[in-house]
Amino acid sequence: MNNRVAQLFDIKYPIIQAGMVWCSGWKLASAVSNAGGLGLLGAGSMYPEVLEEHIQKCKKATQKPFGVNLPLLYPDIDKHIEIILREKVKIVFTSAGNPKTWTTHLQEEGVTVVHVVSSLKFAKKCEDIGVDAIVAEGFEAGGHNGREETTTFCLLPMLKKEVKLPIIGAGGIASGQAMLAAFVLGAEGVQIGSRYAVSEESSAHEQYKKKVLEAVEGETALTLKQLTAVRLIKNKFYDQVKLAEDQGKGKETLVELLGKGRAKKGIFEGDLDEGELEIGQISAMLNKIQSAKEITEEIWREFLEAKKELCNY
Repeated sequence: MNNRVAQLFDIKYPIIQAGMVWCSGWKLASAVSNAGGLGLLGAGSMYPEVLEEHIQKCKKATQKPFGVNLPLLYPDIDKHIEIILREKVKIVFTSAGNPKTWTTHLQEEGVTVVHVVSSLKFAKKCEDIGVDAIVAEGFEAGGHNGREETTTFCLLPMLKKEVKLPIIGAGGIASGQAMLAAFVLGAEGVQIGSRYAVSEESSAHEQYKKKVLEAVEGETALTLKQLTAVRLIKNKFYDQVKLAEDQGKGKETLVELLGKGRAKKGIFEGDLDEGELEIGQISAMLNKIQSAKEITEEIWREFLEAKKELCNY
């Protein structure tokens, strides 16, 4: 395939599974890689020793390329990096922090580095730093997000015009038709989170998956912008955050409210009231649990069919 993203990672399809906390363990990452996409381990919810275990299990489960998603705001980053290099993982996606800190070090060890951005400003900084590719993540996405609230389909053409790096579109993409639209606007690959979050191989709790599949339009919202913006399904915890923000409470109150383990409580343990239920807007269009293989192949098939149909106009 004459596609820079597929060539960069040596994969069959330019489809990347997002490294989502509490969803993206070795079972999901290896399944996506075996299906022809690029699987990512979500290191943000893993202690160093747990990350090491998942890397080793992923190596045994697939002979295809896979990577690690590393949120730079998390503690123990240096230990994560040490493990990634020792285990010879060759692809790292960084997010939620300054890529300048680790990019050169990783690349000197032969690692391909991709950074997630939500604005043109940070895309240009990434290009100056020398990352190998960028993920352009729009406002629609779940998990950590940009405060600017720029949508994916506004962000992509802005970046395409100004940046020469390969661009991977993310946020609101869960079908081949949406993938084609992203390509038309400048992407050369797509990163998909929400749909894989409710896959068979996702390590998320079944109650969480059920809640995502039941979500309707308008049931998610971007919040916690004073800390790190995140899109959540509205529940009791979200209502508490919204009330604190409406009352003008500062960061300290929000940090105290957030506490520790909210995402684990919601996504991994299935506490639908007190947990932090991260997911993208596209959840309103998801209605079934499929295997990672089925998802990957279906998206690629839809992409080709939509491309052919568009050429007939």
